[in-house]
Amino acid sequence: MRAVIKVRQQTALALGVLLIALGLASGAWVIPSEAGYAGVGPDFLPWVVSVALLLCGGFLLWEARTGGFRDLEVDEDEPAPYWLGFVWMSAGLLVNGALITTIGFIFSCTLCFVLASRGVRMSQGQPAGGARSWLLDAVVGLLISAPVYWMFTKFLAISLPGLTQSGWL
Repeated sequence: MRAVIKVRQQTALALGVLLIALGLASGAWVIPSEAGYAGVGPDFLPWVVSVALLLCGGFLLWEARTGGFRDLEVDEDEPAPYWLGFVWMSAGLLVNGALITTIGFIFSCTLCFVLASRGVRMSQGQPAGGARSWLLDAVVGLLISAPVYWMFTKFLAISLPGLTQSGWL
């Protein structure tokens, strides 16, 4: 019975990787392909990642369906994954992707940092903290994302979504 559950879990993992690969490929499909600097277009890297994930997902599915992941060391005493931390970090990434064109790069990346920091802090057994912790994470997130935005937009002339038309937010 336990082996059947493991095969199902491994198959679900492989199918998840394949779904992510297909999702990335569908996003890469709509990116314009005209060649830019160095002869590659903006769709090149998303296609590389999509194909790599598709290959990995296919290999994982083959492994799961032909006897399970081989040479997988299973330690029964190992603690279970901390899913709440995973949820906080995933929420940060999803909120960033959903809001980047609405509130701009700086604030969406700051929000991503705040949520991911909370997830990491909780997964390490540290207290999640109160308002001071949220504020400190927001300040650190701003101190990271604002210079990155300015470097890309002002020095590299790469367009990122901003909050205003001035190019500084």
